[in-house]
Amino acid sequence: MPIYRHRHDVVVVGARAAGAAVGLLLARLGHDVVVVDRAVFPADTLSTHQLARTGVLALHRWGLLPDVLATGAPAIRQVTFTAAAESVTRSVKDKAGVDLLVAPRRYILDSLLADAAAAAGAHVRLGVNIDGVRLDTSGRAVGVYGHDRTGAALEIDARFVIGADGLGSRLARSVGARLVERRHHAGAAQYAYFDGLPWTGIELVAADRALAGVFPTHDGQACVWVCTPTTEARASRRRSSAHADAYTALLSRAAPELAVRLRDGRRTSPVTGMLRMPNMVRQTYGPGWALVGDAAVHRDAVTGYGMSDAYRDAELLAAALHDALSEDLDEQVALAGYQAERDLAFRDVFELTCALATYPPVPEFVEMQKQLGRAIDAQSADMAARPVPGERKLARI
Repeated sequence: MPIYRHRHDVVVVGARAAGAAVGLLLARLGHDVVVVDRAVFPADTLSTHQLARTGVLALHRWGLLPDVLATGAPAIRQVTFTAAAESVTRSVKDKAGVDLLVAPRRYILDSLLADAAAAAGAHVRLGVNIDGVRLDTSGRAVGVYGHDRTGAALEIDARFVIGADGLGSRLARSVGARLVERRHHAGAAQYAYFDGLPWTGIELVAADRALAGVFPTHDGQACVWVCTPTTEARASRRRSSAHADAYTALLSRAAPELAVRLRDGRRTSPVTGMLRMPNMVRQTYGPGWALVGDAAVHRDAVTGYGMSDAYRDAELLAAALHDALSEDLDEQVALAGYQAERDLAFRDVFELTCALATYPPVPEFVEMQKQLGRAIDAQSADMAARPVPGERKLARI
């Protein structure tokens, strides 16, 4: 069987949040980019998938927010926060050009973004497993190799190899990316989908050693989730005959009124989630390669910020690669600049995530949530002040 061989400016491994975004922006900047993923879209993935203001702003900047809303993802315009039996409901304010939030299902959002990348000129190849990275004699990444759904071998040469293949990144292992920071990793998140009930907006309920919530999504459904320490999630499973019973018990303890309301609805999915979520940072770049999204930084889901982080960092990486490919900057300088900007941008929310994932007493937890809101607003303002990669081409689409 012949080997598929091709050469591109950039190969991106992973076509979900970060990977498809990098491919989209590089294609709009005029570069020859191929994006590969082992999944065949539409395909779901583990994610509570609510976008913070930064993530919604990214979609708005790329001209994709109207398309996301057109899929039926509801525009979320209010957030209710409950703690110590007191609830406060606030409207989503118009900041940085965004006056709504959104929580689209991943199998819809990821497909839309991959299609947008293809429409911009990126080569998108799905059902492709990347087995490793090809290095030259100096240790520089010069391409990847793997196989497609039929088992046919393939090799892709590229000036830059980008790992957007998630927490368990094979690309990161192949290039020997170091783990440079590892923090507290004892948080769990579990969720399921429900319908048959009215969902007026996002709901967050802070309780002793727990945070529960509701994100309205497609088809009149909502993602209903509960975050707890890993020890409590595992203890609940040991006491229960099924994962759904363990989830219900945790939700009933954290948000009893919400649990009662759900009895009048219908669970439409199995219970899923992660019982141990790392908070870690990997080496971000090396000769001929870079990481983005969860492959570079992974954090506990208690702040629901992973996708927003991924979209922001996709912009930073696309801009750096454009500078290197256009020879406006030396490659080392460009990628070092990407890491420096990323490190500055992610730090505040990352630190708050690590702190919240220890589940301090409720008053302290609530104060940290307020700090989180301010940090997200600051990140959104910073993003809004930057030029949009590929903006001139976007204006002609």
